[in-house]
Amino acid sequence: MKKIIMQPSGKEIDCPAGETVLFVLEKQGYALPNNCRAGACGECKIKVLSGKFDQGFIMDMALSQEDRKKGYGLMCMAKPVSDVLEIEFGTEDAQPKLFPPVEDSWHIVTDKIHRTDKILDLKLSPLGKPIKFWPGQYAMIGDDDSNHPLRPYSIANAPKGNGELSFIITHEEGGKTSPWIHNEVNVGDHIKINAPYGTFLGDPNVDTPILCLASGSGLAPILSLLNAYLSRGHKNPVTLLFSAKTHNDLLHFGEIKYLESKYINFKYKYTLTQESNKSGALEGRIDKVLPNLFSDLSNHSIYIAGGILFVKSCKQIVNSLGAKEELLHMEEYFAQQI
Repeated sequence: MKKIIMQPSGKEIDCPAGETVLFVLEKQGYALPNNCRAGACGECKIKVLSGKFDQGFIMDMALSQEDRKKGYGLMCMAKPVSDVLEIEFGTEDAQPKLFPPVEDSWHIVTDKIHRTDKILDLKLSPLGKPIKFWPGQYAMIGDDDSNHPLRPYSIANAPKGNGELSFIITHEEGGKTSPWIHNEVNVGDHIKINAPYGTFLGDPNVDTPILCLASGSGLAPILSLLNAYLSRGHKNPVTLLFSAKTHNDLLHFGEIKYLESKYINFKYKYTLTQESNKSGALEGRIDKVLPNLFSDLSNHSIYIAGGILFVKSCKQIVNSLGAKEELLHMEEYFAQQI
């Protein structure tokens, strides 16, 4: 049994052999930022103060050679080698914040709806105790026994008493898991999931206007956050701007329009990048249309979810409009994980 020590708090956590630092921290309820769990995004970068660890395979774009020389590592892949691994994480009053993940939780597929030729909705209901999660988190879905590795998929609904989980899943050519879900998983099947994970979380006490930007299946965590904020009675303006190629690619259109009718402070905007002259639609990429909607985002809590290039583009435009780093939350989807 290895030991992880968090500094400056000095808190100690036992780490079973072969487990990653991220996995162990999450088991204890600590909120270490992460997106990909595959050494690709760099969100879980932490400085190792002492001790040795096996970094495993990671991408150069996620952790530069300069950062490696300074002692940084990606905790999603890092496994302690020395008896003690000391990391720079936490504060003097660091407290667990997340629900510990549950492994091998059996669920039944209750619905499967194809929204477009590449995107479907998947609904699961627990066969045992419901999984507790925060809006914006994700689950790991797959079947290692049949060569469909566990992959991260954002939960698309706010927590429900019956434990139902909804997902928006894109079919990625060349993937091993999303094609399995699209082509082989059927209503009535039993599948195992691990959840919850991730730190793309909404602060339930935030007292600012909220802006959500999404494209494709990036709508999933945004829907979870939106439903949570609105149902809790958030009073400040809430805006969703969704980017789609055509009107037929507007996922959950009816559901979101219903939310707009129900909550006076919620506005739904959508922009089409490959179609024009559609009633109610904006035209062009978000970096083109957003400045026409907002001149100053310095007081907004901003949530961005979608592919890497989409998130990068959105970050650049919101920064140019004054977005504050502490109020900016991003969830990037990496195709190589799917």
